Amino acid sequence: MLFFGLVFMGGWAAAVAALVYAAVVLVRIWPRDWVRLHGHPAVRLLVPTHAYLRFDVALAVSALLIDLWLVSAAIVFGSDGIFTEDWMGYPGMTDPSGQGYQAGAVSALRTTAWWTSGIAALCRCWTTAGVQVCVLPLAASWIGSFDTYYT
Repeated sequence: MLFFGLVFMGGWAAAVAALVYAAVVLVRIWPRDWVRLHGHPAVRLLVPTHAYLRFDVALAVSALLIDLWLVSAAIVFGSDGIFTEDWMGYPGMTDPSGQGYQAGAVSALRTTAWWTSGIAALCRCWTTAGVQVCVLPLAASWIGSFDTYYT
């Protein structure tokens, strides 16, 4: 629990720093070509330039840090009486309104994954889209597998 609490608290600083770095990379590559100049039109559109690829990697790292923060937030807020003694230390319910929390957290993580990966794919950020499709649905399945007081 301490680990997830620390990740939750430190996640803000790491995510903001990664987003600032991604914005700096975007500003640096702004005057350069975002599309390759030579080759078949489909290849020019789908294969990014090296400068745009650097932006994609910076954005993927910031997305990963934000994803870790979201998962830590779901676990930290759910530890107050939603999950059971097996790994939280308290066997009983302390939050009677928490019955739908686990399903809501799983749904929120999956919805976030599909929206953010779709937006990243539309912007040709293939690495970011891949990170979003891999990390958040797996985290949602992991949180969905927790035993709760209600199951």
